[in-house]
Amino acid sequence: MREPLLKSISPRSLLGDRAVWPGDEQYDMQRRVWNGVHDRRPAVIARCVNADEVSGVLRWARSEGLAVSVRGGGHNVAGSAVADDAVMVDLTLMNSVDVDPVAMVVMAGGGALLRDLDAATTTHGLACPAGVVSHTGLGGLALGGGYGWLARKWGLTCDHLVTAEVVLTDGSIVEASLADHEDLFWALRGGGGNFGVVTRFTLRLRNVAPVVHQTGVYALATTEEALLAYAAFAEQQQLDLHTVGAVKTAGHHEWIPERLRGKPALFLTAGWFGPEPDGPDAIAPLFRSVPPDGRLDQVLSYAALQALGDHSEPAGNRYFTKSCYLGDVTSAAAAALVDAGHAITSPLSSIDFEFLRGAIADVLDVESAFPNRDAPYIVTASAQWTNVGEDATHARWSRQTVDSLALWQHGGAYVNYVQDTRHQSTMDLYGDSRYRRLAATKSLYDPENVLPHNQNIPPVVTRP
Repeated sequence: MREPLLKSISPRSLLGDRAVWPGDEQYDMQRRVWNGVHDRRPAVIARCVNADEVSGVLRWARSEGLAVSVRGGGHNVAGSAVADDAVMVDLTLMNSVDVDPVAMVVMAGGGALLRDLDAATTTHGLACPAGVVSHTGLGGLALGGGYGWLARKWGLTCDHLVTAEVVLTDGSIVEASLADHEDLFWALRGGGGNFGVVTRFTLRLRNVAPVVHQTGVYALATTEEALLAYAAFAEQQQLDLHTVGAVKTAGHHEWIPERLRGKPALFLTAGWFGPEPDGPDAIAPLFRSVPPDGRLDQVLSYAALQALGDHSEPAGNRYFTKSCYLGDVTSAAAAALVDAGHAITSPLSSIDFEFLRGAIADVLDVESAFPNRDAPYIVTASAQWTNVGEDATHARWSRQTVDSLALWQHGGAYVNYVQDTRHQSTMDLYGDSRYRRLAATKSLYDPENVLPHNQNIPPVVTRP
């Protein structure tokens, strides 16, 4: 553990022109985040390049009585990276990634994006299980859990954390691991960005090879039947196979029948992560009982797979996301999803779902802060649009979609997808006992709640 700087130094003195203030030429550009819904004005943007600079900025913020937000990738749908009148600690310049292919670990800066991680690791035939959009920030994803293509086979991103360099709000710098600051290490694995500023992640890696990737598209008229077939298949699939689905507007690709283009349709996609020759036979039963109207079969590198979703979620568009876990996909639940597809209010929106379990559920519940490991399915109603005047319309569709599934919900939600804080408390996400442990950890590491701009768990208040 290194001692914090001896005195409080202003961001201007510490960072020079990397401290961006209101009125500066770069201010409006630097305060933008991925979700265009959020138009917030921080007191200062501190573009740090190392942990010592972050330490100095945190100590200054405390001395000025200012709250702090943290920007890793700025991709969080709730826009938690930026807050009005707060100090934004911007880590985007801290995006270096160093791979040790022999030890099969990677050290990544707190501002690294998934594309930075994948570019460095896949050249060695390695990867860390992570999300599915390459411009996502590694930090926010890992701290909140980290679902992705490899989660069923090998677990969440947070399950691969070995150590974390963390700058605490008093300016001290610690290394959290199973051996040191175990309570903080537990909280960082799924508890969100609530306890300190993580400036470096050390993560375990896995071997990856070319991926057999197949997608089938279905008209909404056959979607209910196809969803039931998907559920029956997914709940029995091998760990080397991960299958996902989406109800969204069909594009104008050659493999999609012309009669479906521009209309809501169901897409079922399988990724095979075992030996390549075995992939087609392993996937075949998914499409056998209900043949799709169109199909795309391809073999991709893991890096190409990770970038497939980039074009569909551009920065600056407006987003509203609401998610839930499902315990089962019944005929009535499938019908509700079809109805939500018919009611979709923007051609850019989608309802995404997937069967989970596998290695996610193998980790003992007490070993990390991540909740709901036993949830069978996750469903996310992702509204996306461009017109400022349509915010209420599309947010309403997202909420109504999740509400329509109330009878089959498993409870809780994925912290990285929570935007609707008016309707869902943080205690609901984590449950009472886990929430209390997280609050106790918060009281040790951020007792003044200097970092409130996240799915916040305030410190325990000790009464006299």
